[in-house]
Amino acid sequence: MFILSTIEDLIQIEPEATGRPSAQAIKDAINTKFSNKIIQKVGLCICLFDILQTSEGLIGHGTGLVNVNVEFRMVVFRPFRGEILYGRIKSSNEEGIVIDVEFFNEISVPYQNLPKPCTFDHAEGVWIWRPDGAELFFDRGESVLFKVEHEEWFDQKPSVQQKDAHGNTITDIGGTAWRIIGSMEQSGLGPTLWWGEGNEETEQGGQEEADEDVDMGEEE
Repeated sequence: MFILSTIEDLIQIEPEATGRPSAQAIKDAINTKFSNKIIQKVGLCICLFDILQTSEGLIGHGTGLVNVNVEFRMVVFRPFRGEILYGRIKSSNEEGIVIDVEFFNEISVPYQNLPKPCTFDHAEGVWIWRPDGAELFFDRGESVLFKVEHEEWFDQKPSVQQKDAHGNTITDIGGTAWRIIGSMEQSGLGPTLWWGEGNEETEQGGQEEADEDVDMGEEE
């Protein structure tokens, strides 16, 4: 789920940060620039792991910014195909289910990747799996396990600022740059409550059988 990715970039340090130790100032500047940002074909940057090497700092003319070429490693969220992840159902619609893993919510499970037979209840706004006449709900906020099938990358459009009818500034950031496509159609995937209850019943049944065996042994 998490990998280390090596990045080389020009890091600019604000003049007010020059009073701090240089190593700390560089670390803070890297985290400010990259943390919680998506890099195309790399993934979602979480935080700085370590710095491999740096150049001498050069002060820019008229800005006071210290420019440093840095090679460093970032902790990146980039799950691999076939990986099983844990998350929660954020929302559902006719197209499928959106899953949130707390720090990333661009995870989509299309209806084709849900267990069959599965139907969407428009009144409740949830998908329902109906195996052998039973009804199992994909409720919002439910903890789920899902498998990563593939990923989609999109060219990010520049942000556009507009004014609404009241003169307030609205920033249109555009769509997402990266989306993960998952599935929940295999046994053991989907809401963990389904399988947890089944395991509990199995464990209880196994314990009862074990108790019977002990009783029979005592009778002998």
